[in-house]
Amino acid sequence: MAKTKKSIIITIAALLVATLGMFTSPSSANAGLSVHISRSSQTMNVYVDGFLHYSWAVSTGRRGYTTPAGSYRPIRLESMWYSRKYYNSPMPYSIFFRGGYAIHGTTEVRTLGRRASHGCIRLHPANARKLFSLVRKYGRSRTRIRIR
Repeated sequence: MAKTKKSIIITIAALLVATLGMFTSPSSANAGLSVHISRSSQTMNVYVDGFLHYSWAVSTGRRGYTTPAGSYRPIRLESMWYSRKYYNSPMPYSIFFRGGYAIHGTTEVRTLGRRASHGCIRLHPANARKLFSLVRKYGRSRTRIRIR
């Protein structure tokens, strides 16, 4: 009887440790930086090592312009870029993810939270700077951008 009781206690302790481990450390599948953009709600959620760190308003493509849906990795980072296509517009803290499409800061902060861009994902410049720093820290290969 004592041996059975001891086995049960050890089994329960092992299950408890395993369960707590699931809640205290993110899995390796969630390690790195994950950026989720919702075109319907015009928001961006930024996850670091599987945990939500930031939630920001964004502007995506307005009527007649599309922000492409999909899953991407950053292609190129530019701390300051000027649009070659749209009036030499400033694009601070640009994170290019597909051709000329980028996540970047904007001077048009009053439009954040609604569709207003030519297809890029616009952020408040302070938030664009934070995101840019995170992508640099984690690297392009450990960063995933998901647009829905």
